[in-house]
Amino acid sequence: MPRRTSFSRNPLLRVSRPVSACSRCRSAKVKCDGKLPACTACEKAGRENECSAANDQFARGKERSYVAALELRIEKLERRLQYAKSRKASVALHEPDASVMAHVDRRDSLASIRAAIHRKAARTRENHDVNSLVSDFGFLSVDATSRDFEPSVSNVTFARLVLAATTNNSIPGPAPPGLPSRPVAHAIVQYFMTNIYSLFPCFSETTLLTILDDVYRQDDRVVKESGYWLLYMVLAIGSVAQSQQINDDFYAQGVNFVSKALPYADRALAPGYVTQIQSILLLTLYSVFDPSHFDSWHLIGFTARAVIDLGFHQDPPQTSGSDKSALNMRRKIFYCAYALDRGISMAHARAFSFTDDAVNVAFPNASSAGPRRPMPGHMAGPQSADPALLLFQLRRAQSFWYQELHQSNRTPLTDPSPFLWQMCVEMREWGESLPATLPAGIRRMFEQELWYSYVYCIAPSARAPQINDYSRTLIFEYSLAYLGSMHDTARGGFNAAFYTHHDALKVYFMASQLIAVLRDAEDMLISGAPVPPPPSLRPAPMVPRRPMRPGMPAEDNLGRSLWCLGRIPETLALYGTRWEDATMLKQAFERMSAETTGRLRKRQQMRSAAMAQHQHGQRNGVSPPTVMHPQSLQNQPLHQPLHQQLNQQLSQQLSQQLSQQQNQQPNQQLNLNQQLNQQLNQQLDQQLNQQLDQQLDQQQHQPPPPMVPMDMRLARTRDGQQLAGRRGLAKGLDRVYVMTSMLQIRD
Repeated sequence: MPRRTSFSRNPLLRVSRPVSACSRCRSAKVKCDGKLPACTACEKAGRENECSAANDQFARGKERSYVAALELRIEKLERRLQYAKSRKASVALHEPDASVMAHVDRRDSLASIRAAIHRKAARTRENHDVNSLVSDFGFLSVDATSRDFEPSVSNVTFARLVLAATTNNSIPGPAPPGLPSRPVAHAIVQYFMTNIYSLFPCFSETTLLTILDDVYRQDDRVVKESGYWLLYMVLAIGSVAQSQQINDDFYAQGVNFVSKALPYADRALAPGYVTQIQSILLLTLYSVFDPSHFDSWHLIGFTARAVIDLGFHQDPPQTSGSDKSALNMRRKIFYCAYALDRGISMAHARAFSFTDDAVNVAFPNASSAGPRRPMPGHMAGPQSADPALLLFQLRRAQSFWYQELHQSNRTPLTDPSPFLWQMCVEMREWGESLPATLPAGIRRMFEQELWYSYVYCIAPSARAPQINDYSRTLIFEYSLAYLGSMHDTARGGFNAAFYTHHDALKVYFMASQLIAVLRDAEDMLISGAPVPPPPSLRPAPMVPRRPMRPGMPAEDNLGRSLWCLGRIPETLALYGTRWEDATMLKQAFERMSAETTGRLRKRQQMRSAAMAQHQHGQRNGVSPPTVMHPQSLQNQPLHQPLHQQLNQQLSQQLSQQLSQQQNQQPNQQLNLNQQLNQQLNQQLDQQLNQQLDQQLDQQQHQPPPPMVPMDMRLARTRDGQQLAGRRGLAKGLDRVYVMTSMLQIRD
């Protein structure tokens, strides 16, 4: 049966009317006026003392005096409290004297009740806050800090649970104890500090150097199990990150160090300690280099849960007076887990472990000291955390638009262009803020990550399913830049910066986006015609400049596309020598790109054949027609329409060709050439007039905003103004020139 609510907790706030007479008047059945302290009838009878006030003879809630009823309830509560305390005398150290409790002032009792009410309200607010926090993470538990995974309780520890859930292939049996020589260990740790720790400073470098020194000293210094885990995992990550091929010496050495670290996992991964987060972070870092043994996706999930359990997703209140160095390290640990979670989730196109709405952590302070060069035979000092801060800022920007476009509701945005342009502008500002003191390898990695972010943000998504030609142009240019840079990185080695098997997934993603835009708008992209950005409230991102080598001719988009499509399988093949999964990505890309690559090669063959025929015609004495360039358009009068100028020049060119043919060829061939040239002239006039009218309408009604040209080959006037709008006309005249030459050679 449900337990009834105690009346002492919920007293009635009004007295009912039925019982209002004292016991004497009620037994005599006379009217009682209810006067206090005695009614009028009892006073007249001389029995004031017998006139009953509020006592236990009335039904509950029917007392005559509400104040007296409350006092009675308080006395009852005090007696119950005294009884409860007497029951707990076995566990209480000191109990107040019962005689004292009997004479407690009622004001103190009311204060106690008021304090109890406030405590209950505080618990209610706390429970509400916890429930609202948990709702942000689904059913994520916040009670894992109870250290119940102890070997004494059960044979299942938290470390064994994590390893069982995240291990793909078992690590070889425990290696024989022992460490490498001290110079070898110093070299591995130095590589880790330069390339890994500079991006993920999840522990104090002083702690690592102290543990390393204590281990190699021949004395009785005691190193904790978490310290051994830290040292072995740093050696494992530093070794496997230098591996270039599967099962080479560096890779075997890294697996050996992991097998030595696993015996210390039970204590290192014990819940409820900061070392738990640091230990799982190190295991997650190792997993991105060795996916054949550990699953990085599940490991970052455990890491995020540990971070939330210990409350690292919220900065402590300012009134707590936390140590500045400890607070800064706490923030570094959180953002290391945050950066890994965002990077791994985006590479796998999955949801984040927690949302940004639940995060309230400021960025850690950047180190003022720059990276030091290691002295021969000595360890370098503390490394700069500036690259880590830059990575944290980029991951925070990526997280914002990724959640909005891929993790929020599925309703498409009415006009996604302003949002996309704003995100691109913010990321571009981040790229422009990169300091000049960054190492070359880390700078290149940041540039590649920026290009990858541009394409990921602009590509079709649930909130922005449709893209325009300007977005396709951006995807085309940034994909070519990223894929070309990653090809150079793969040829130079993967140990120049923080490159993992997730970069193979990124290469495949960028390659698929390149194929998609080529399928949708091949003619527009190959022609290289500038596309004005769509009208929006915010300026569109600029089309990137292509780096041009001095003295080298500019390459058209057709050649660039074919070159890039040919290098993508090479890049994935190089990744396949290090990670086997990349080989399957290479095969999938070859199947996906076969049709597009074949179509582009056929287009290139037709262009090469036309050029060869043109050169052959020049050797036979046939002079080529004059090709009109954008510079020649500058000298034309402005009062005449542009398409009329082109028609006049085209007619002059054809007339010159016909006059030359009359002097060199028989009259029979002349008639045929005239007919063919007239037909060609009519068709080209129609196409050019339509194209020019469209361009003139766009320039008159909607002038494009200033932007960087996509091609460095665009001609410039003397005053620096761009002739990008006329570049498409020159392309059309080039086709006229090629087709006319083909007709001449054919004749």
